[in-house]
Formats: sequence, C-alpha cells, structure tokens
Amino acid sequence: MNHSQQNTVSTASLFQPYTIHNLSLQSRIVMPAMARAFSPNGIPGADVAAYYRRRAENGVGLIITEGAVIDHPSASSEPRLPHMFGEAALAGWAEVVRQVHEVGGKIIPQILHMGMVRPAGSEPHPEAPSIGPSGLDLAGNPVGEPMTEEEISNVIMAFTDAAMNAKRAGFDGIELHGAHGFLIDEFFWEHTNKRTDRYGGSLLKRTRFAVEVIQAIRAAVGPDFPIAIRLSQWKMNDYSAKLFDTPEQLEEFLSALIQAGADIFHCSTRRFWEPEFADSPLSLAGWVKKLSGKTTITVGSVGLDRDPAEGEAAGYEGVDDLVKRLDNQEFDLVAVGRALLGDPAWAVKIREGRMSEIQPFTPESVATLY
Repeated sequence: MNHSQQNTVSTASLFQPYTIHNLSLQSRIVMPAMARAFSPNGIPGADVAAYYRRRAENGVGLIITEGAVIDHPSASSEPRLPHMFGEAALAGWAEVVRQVHEVGGKIIPQILHMGMVRPAGSEPHPEAPSIGPSGLDLAGNPVGEPMTEEEISNVIMAFTDAAMNAKRAGFDGIELHGAHGFLIDEFFWEHTNKRTDRYGGSLLKRTRFAVEVIQAIRAAVGPDFPIAIRLSQWKMNDYSAKLFDTPEQLEEFLSALIQAGADIFHCSTRRFWEPEFADSPLSLAGWVKKLSGKTTITVGSVGLDRDPAEGEAAGYEGVDDLVKRLDNQEFDLVAVGRALLGDPAWAVKIREGRMSEIQPFTPESVATLY
C-alpha cells in the first residue's frame, strides 16, 4: 500500500467480530503461517511467544503459526522449524497460546509434512528419504519410491496426533498445509500424483489422502474444533500450475473436503484481487466462498503495493478494494502476511487511519524478533 495515501472507504468491516463454532475473533484480520525457523530443536521459546503476542495485541483476530511439523522423520528440512510433538515443544506452544489469549487473540497452528519439497538428506533426519505419493519432485522427476499404504497410514496418524497435541496445548483449531506443493498438495496435483490405486486417478480420487487426514482429525478432536486447510493452485516451482480449470472442478474438490469435516478454506494466491476463472471478477477465495458457503480466508499481497521480487504489483487497488470485496461477502477473513512482518501494529494503524506511520516490509523483517 502507498502509505501516504489515505483510504477513501471505511475499514470498519475489517474490525467486525467473526465466529465459527466456539471460535470468536476480535477482527477479520488473520496472520498467516510464515516460516521463520526460530525454534531450536523444534521447541518454541519466549521469543516466539512474544512475536505472536505482539500481533494479537495490535488487532489481529486470528494468528496462524508458522508451519509446525508432524512427528515423521521426513516431515521437515530444518531442525529449527517448530514441532507439534514432544513434551518440551508442546509446553512451549502452551505458553505461546497463553500469551496470545491473554491479549484477546486467537491462535491455531499450521501443521505440515513437506513431502518431496524437502531436499534429500535434510536435517534433522538426513537418513530419512523424502516421501511423496509417486516419488516425484515438483518438476515431475522420479527421485524416490511411491509411498506405500503403510506409509500413508502412518502419516495420517501423525497428522492426527499433531492435531490432538494442538488441542491439548490450548490452540483454538488447526490448519493443514495443503498448498504450494507440500505433501497433501502433492496428492492433489496430477503432476506429482500418478498413482493408480485409490489415492490416485481423477481429481476426486486425488483428494482421498486429504479426506482421510481430515476425517481422522475430525473424529479425534470432535465436532466443534475448527479444521482449516490452506489451498493453492500455484506450486513453489510453478506459479501457473492449476489443480482445477473450472468452477465445476473446484466445487467437486471442495465438496469432498467439506464432507470429510473441513470448516475453513484458506485460499493462497499471490494477489488477492486477481480473477480465478474467465468471465468472472471473483478471486479464488470468492469462488470458494460462493461454492462452499464455508468460512473463507483470502491472502495474497494484502497491504503491499509491490512484490519485492517483481516490482510493482499490476492492478492493485489497495485496501479500498479489499474492503469492498469483504463487504460484498466475497470472503470472511483477510490474511496479511508480509505487511505484518514489516509492522506488527499494521492492523491497529489501519483501523486508526495512521497509514503514513506503517513500517514497510523488507526481507530483513523476516529475521527480526520484533
């Protein structure tokens, strides 16, 4: 956002409360998962608690933690990524949750397995082979063996255990990382899922792994514990990748996840305002909300007027456009990533019309503790 430009549309709707199940948010602003790798040996410490607390006390309604790895040897490529298992890590998370709750915020962890995105030989378990549905990397190269049904069952159990650990630590729900070419998304995507068993084939069949993960978690956590899933068309190596080319395909995909027990869809796009399908101005989040009726989060360059990697973000109309779309019920919640890294008080400054005081995002922001 051009910080010298004042909004012409009221931002009040960004600060309306929102409730799903027993989860009541103080605002519609969400902090999405952004990896920082500041948890030595997978254990989040006091600095992590302070980092999330600061955003919650400055008007962010829902914190989604950086990806916390499940208890599987090839889930992670970095020993400083937080764990969602083990007594010490869970004690650290319990303190994070306590501090966010203390200032009126709500918090859910993103839980993940990296799949074939994980480079072979990565710490903390260099001996463990990276796994994926067909042993293919995101470029489609065979670099491993397809997962066996036993491995699939073990990973589903590890996701379920992580969700139960999150609930025990006091979190307000969980988010599954089903985007960007990570393990769940590798099952979704036809380029990385060439299986001919019940986990592969048509788009609907390729949802089966995610469906079984969600079903198992729902059975374990009960009916009122929110389960979100982050989705994307694009992959880490391919911004033009598509899971679905039509609204009909998207609807079939969403229906399977809803029937399994998903409550919230977090729609990862690079630019929240870009149309998803031809002949409609609706974004991916807009289509997901229209087709599913479920709680929908939009994300993608909110609060930025440029992509640091590419310069000016074409077509961006700023917070005014964002608010208009929210008022039109195109989505329910708004995830703000890099802008909240740059300035933990971004939300309260937007609410109070202090745009000129917002600290800009820089790549160095990721490495700060503030």
